Amino acid sequence: MTDDSADAIDLGTFYDAVESAGRPVVTATEVARSVGCSQAAAVDALSALADANRIERLAVDADPIVWFPTDYRKTADRERITVFPERREIVADAPTQFTRALLSQFAGLVDTNRKRGYRYEIREQDVWNAPHEDLESLRTTIRTALGGRYEPLEEWVEGQWERAHKFRLFTHEDGYTVLEAKSADLLGNVAEQQLEEGTIRARIDDTTAWIAERRTAELKRTLYEAGYPVQDQRDLDTGDELQIELRLDLRPYQADWVARFADAKSGVLVGPPGSGKTVATMGIMADVSGETLILVPSRELAAQWERMLLEHTTLSAEQIGQYHGGQKELRPVTIATYRIAGMDRHRLLFDSRAWGLIVYDECQGIPSPVSRRSASLQSRHQLGLTGSPVREDDKQEEIYTLIGPPIGTDWEALFDAGYVAEPEVEIRYVPWASELHRNEYGASDGAEKRQLAATNPAKGQEIEAILRHHRGSKAIVFVEYIDQGNRLAETLGAPFVSGETPHARRQRLFGQFRGGDLDTLVVSRVGDEGIDLPNAEVAIAASGLGGSRRQGAQRAGRTMRPVGKARMYVLATRGTREEDFARNRTQHLAARGVRVRETDPVAFGDGRVVGE
Repeated sequence: MTDDSADAIDLGTFYDAVESAGRPVVTATEVARSVGCSQAAAVDALSALADANRIERLAVDADPIVWFPTDYRKTADRERITVFPERREIVADAPTQFTRALLSQFAGLVDTNRKRGYRYEIREQDVWNAPHEDLESLRTTIRTALGGRYEPLEEWVEGQWERAHKFRLFTHEDGYTVLEAKSADLLGNVAEQQLEEGTIRARIDDTTAWIAERRTAELKRTLYEAGYPVQDQRDLDTGDELQIELRLDLRPYQADWVARFADAKSGVLVGPPGSGKTVATMGIMADVSGETLILVPSRELAAQWERMLLEHTTLSAEQIGQYHGGQKELRPVTIATYRIAGMDRHRLLFDSRAWGLIVYDECQGIPSPVSRRSASLQSRHQLGLTGSPVREDDKQEEIYTLIGPPIGTDWEALFDAGYVAEPEVEIRYVPWASELHRNEYGASDGAEKRQLAATNPAKGQEIEAILRHHRGSKAIVFVEYIDQGNRLAETLGAPFVSGETPHARRQRLFGQFRGGDLDTLVVSRVGDEGIDLPNAEVAIAASGLGGSRRQGAQRAGRTMRPVGKARMYVLATRGTREEDFARNRTQHLAARGVRVRETDPVAFGDGRVVGE
């Protein structure tokens, strides 16, 4: 067959290619080889079949689409796993929750079409952080999940496992910290060459060295970046005892988090907002039964933690203290801001306390210069909390290096089980308010151009229409620019909370929103991290789309709660870079099974579903 006759690829020839491949998922290259046409011609023909709903597709990075029969979805009575060993990718069709749980132990979910198709990648870090005591148990998990042996893949996994066990930190019987390498070459040509002067105090022998205790976090980060994660087996102080009991029952997956943390002694809870990471943390505190330091990004979050601890545990007000710019109380349970904990004079005070547990809330900020210094604080147990570890600087793996391996769950499993209400995310493309505004945008450049698109006055009308549609619902409107926030607050008759809002007024407004006295709040970036507004039903991102992917997840997370359906609207000015920003900033959610739609404003169309 020639390229000119590639349009002769019909459903029958496609099934022939599927049968030839020996699996229900094929690439365009495989179809082209089977039919005898070019890869480009096969892509065109397959796209036509997909547009006619005769076959379906799922994006895969390396090739970049895989194709499979539509009726296969209807007739298959079991899950199908397709493995691409050479590029370490897995395409799973209709995987069970058990299989997804197994896959999450050694692979990362990259994409899903929110029907039955899931795509996973296995990276070095996934193997390094696998929650297994030995290689054999990891190998068993892989074979169980994939339904068989894939020798090239297993050989690569074995190599990464061995690489992750080249170095370890342990406590010498005389009390000092030792770095041990598997060979003299590793200690001399890797550790001594990579580590900054002063980290290694002295050689002990060919494979061990005395390490400066205060440089251990830096050591782990440096060797991790060099491709050698360090096993931390130090005997740290167990901390002073503190008995804590919970006043509520844990959900099954929260109890699993507590049990997995007890085994690992350090780690990061990665779950969607509303999944109860704070409650699980209190369960871990009760299990550790030691004095606890909780680090948070803001004073608002410190107050929220104290309120939750008093409500759901047997801790008394005298046992809990806040330590930040507003008050400084060092108590058996101390809640401090990262900024304070990173200052030398305060860090020395925290270091003098025998903490049984250190909690890093919103720990996706740990790699930043301000927060990173707090990672050197010592405790036998370290726990990170995040709903969105993704970072724009691609340093998310450093979170696990400094704190511990990920301990998370399948977001979609929580949606399906009804533990968390799945938000419906809708991107709305808003036209310019007038030709004058469009021309002004066209004549500008740089930051001014971005601000003009973000503050397009037509967004105000769209926000009013959305709020009318959701009359009586609790709504948060997010903005990036102070002037825009003030204008919207005046138009909507709602308070505006920004960094300029005094702390006491900010707390009062959030309290009124939680209590039911306020239905709508306009919030600047101050509301993007760690503010608990559990009854928010509608979130509207009016501007700030040039921010991070994590910010998009956090804003959507304001509506992820255990009960009720909620909506998030992302407003982007049509014909500007905001369109691409909106898609990119919601991609993190779509990859975790959250339904994302694209629409024009209410008066202009009903929209379509992305990725379906």
